[in-house]
Amino acid sequence: MATQELPRLASAPGRWILLATVLGSSVASLDATVVNIALPRIGESLHTDVAGLQWTLNGYTLTLASFILLGGSLGDRLGRRRVFLWGAVGFGVTSVLCGAATSIEMLVAARILQGVAGAMLTPGSLAIIAASLDRRDQGAAIGLWSGFGGVAGALGPFLGGWLIDLAGWRSLFFLNVPLTLIVVLVASRHVPESRDPDAPARLDLPGAFVIALALGALTFGLIDTAPLLLVAGVALLAAFVVLELRSDHPLVPPRLFASRVFTAANLVTLAVYAALGGVFFLLVLQLQLVAGYSPLFAGAATVPITLIMLVLSAPAGRWAQRNGARLPMTAGPLLAAAGLLLLTRIGPESPYLRDVLPGVLIFGLGLAALVAPLTGAVLGAVPAGEAGIASGVNNAVARTAQLLAVAALPGLAGLSHALDDPAAFDRGFARAMLICAGLLVTGSVLAAVLLRPRRTANLDGVDCMPQCAAATGPALAPARSGEDRPG
Repeated sequence: MATQELPRLASAPGRWILLATVLGSSVASLDATVVNIALPRIGESLHTDVAGLQWTLNGYTLTLASFILLGGSLGDRLGRRRVFLWGAVGFGVTSVLCGAATSIEMLVAARILQGVAGAMLTPGSLAIIAASLDRRDQGAAIGLWSGFGGVAGALGPFLGGWLIDLAGWRSLFFLNVPLTLIVVLVASRHVPESRDPDAPARLDLPGAFVIALALGALTFGLIDTAPLLLVAGVALLAAFVVLELRSDHPLVPPRLFASRVFTAANLVTLAVYAALGGVFFLLVLQLQLVAGYSPLFAGAATVPITLIMLVLSAPAGRWAQRNGARLPMTAGPLLAAAGLLLLTRIGPESPYLRDVLPGVLIFGLGLAALVAPLTGAVLGAVPAGEAGIASGVNNAVARTAQLLAVAALPGLAGLSHALDDPAAFDRGFARAMLICAGLLVTGSVLAAVLLRPRRTANLDGVDCMPQCAAATGPALAPARSGEDRPG
């Protein structure tokens, strides 16, 4: 379809396209948020320990992180709308399986399948917008997509907590069914099909298979403290690198890492998002198991983080565009680490305004300073035509970091057998927040050392300093897309 034939955002077809992409992206991202809040109730209902709760989160994240780039490649090759619809249908079906689970094993198996569906559903949103709307409106469309996603993120924990109190944890999964049905109906009727004519003729199935095995072995090894599995996981990661270097159609193009800025930004992502994975896994457990908060109030407790990011992320991105990403990517993690130190004050019957809100506010300010400049650094480090795959790789790194943090942190902090002992969980939570703060400081140091000030501006974007690119501008071009948003 020629560019001039694409619908404008203000037209009815344009609004339908935006609705399908916003709702599809939001369903997948909100599922992870509200499941965090439901973990204590899931543990009580299915009589599981911390390891079972780890797998409830990691079963989904494992397959999502492993196959999200493959899902984007499938969309480029077979049709973005088609793969998007497959993902939406699969997400609805697997949500029913999750809600109907009668044991933790059944729930984890359903979550693993749900991650596969999510890997087909989530990559397509930005790619569909880029391929289906008039280029003059793509900036506005991405802004609306991001804004509506942020609003959904802010409301999700509150509504999820309310649903858990009202109808139980299973209702969170069943709610996905009507939402995904709307996505299917709107997308099938109103979203045009699109493909990437330059997509590789073959898919990197060996690479996808090996990275899934590697992440699975590492996750099992960390949760079950199995050294042999950890060694196997590391060996499989090395095998994945060799496969990608030798492949003529790699899942992760090695050429991207020729950019020092791209490599540095992904190292920062690995450290920072490992911390975020641990914080959002354990904070809601601490609030409910130790502080005695209901799911509703535990969910509402973290809403200020999303609200702060909604208000401040765009100004932070604009500042980084003009002045460079090094300072916000250095200061943001340090500020977030200070917030985590304040959160260690949470204990039995902690009042929200005194012991929770100050840490949440400072943590949110740190994230607001960091996330948009980090995204801009990733996208600005590569040519505009590769912005989609660069974003996908960065998001896969973020998911992997969260996966491994949730697997490793309970064991490192002494929380593996503390689910029924609030005092022991409280002590472990404090240790875990110190570890997460250390990861954030590591990310800050990496940014300060590896992201040097601007020296030259390369108009093609190769090896350009982060300030060469707009925080969101390069996202207008991609026909290939890895994932909707970091985290």
